[in-house]
Amino acid sequence: MELKQLKYFITIVESGSFGKAAQKLEVGTSALSQQITKLEDELCTRLLQRSTTGVTPTPAGLAFFKQAQLSLRHVKYAIEAAHSSRLTGHVSVGFSPSIASVLGIPFMQLMSERYPDIKIHLVESLSGNLTHLVNSRQIDIAIIFTQDVDVNWTLQPLLKESMFVMANRSLLHEHGLEHCIQNGKIDLNQANRLPLVLPSQRHGLRKFLDQKVELLDVNYEVDGLHLLMNCVSHLNMATIQPVSAHFDYLKSDICLLKVVEPELARINYLISHSEEELSPASLATKVAIRSTVKHLIYNGLWPSAELLDF
Repeated sequence: MELKQLKYFITIVESGSFGKAAQKLEVGTSALSQQITKLEDELCTRLLQRSTTGVTPTPAGLAFFKQAQLSLRHVKYAIEAAHSSRLTGHVSVGFSPSIASVLGIPFMQLMSERYPDIKIHLVESLSGNLTHLVNSRQIDIAIIFTQDVDVNWTLQPLLKESMFVMANRSLLHEHGLEHCIQNGKIDLNQANRLPLVLPSQRHGLRKFLDQKVELLDVNYEVDGLHLLMNCVSHLNMATIQPVSAHFDYLKSDICLLKVVEPELARINYLISHSEEELSPASLATKVAIRSTVKHLIYNGLWPSAELLDF
């Protein structure tokens, strides 16, 4: 039995329906139903009576509801006691430029509110560099784009990002791709007709694309995300990136066209040294990263990103 199952059950009873509870909890209705079924199977008893008008607790469910409320109240007290102990320490965290553009400020804000006595050193660097920094113990935690890491590390799939071709409207019109603007999609044969600017092959994104796509015709190579996106914004160039790379340019005239045939998606992994080695401050920081990611995606602030392993 998991604490989230207690929380889910209480919210369903209080809401009177799975749909309303799912909205409050910011989870899918099917995932909510699966957790309740799992809970009922574990207890070997029916907790909820489902009908066309909603759900009500069975006699067993009502008895369980009262005790579950009490249990969660004690958990809340335990959490408050832990927070009141004022975690301290130094934690170094690594984000790629695209991840930092979306996650950096909300993560730092959450850390300052939740753990004001933890000192954070945030490093912005390429995914490959972050892997090296964790391996050499220069940083504690990072988000990278490969699972090819040391076997002793803790690795968690965090989220999946779809890939998009990004280009000015005028460039797409020039190459006869008006229909792509209308349906918001583009295939790689069409993308290859555009003058592409991408990071060099030492960059994690480029390695990912080279593994997925044969004969990608790259005209320009720029390793700095800010300069690369400025090239797309001000010059006749296109790029292939996740939405997070476009985050600072959402109000610009750059079009985002989802790549199809093949559809491309990049997985972001949260890595650290073995959790047995991490300090309480580092463990709390990992929780804060996951919480921030979940909040951004559920509130539509990280378009096209999909949570994994939550």
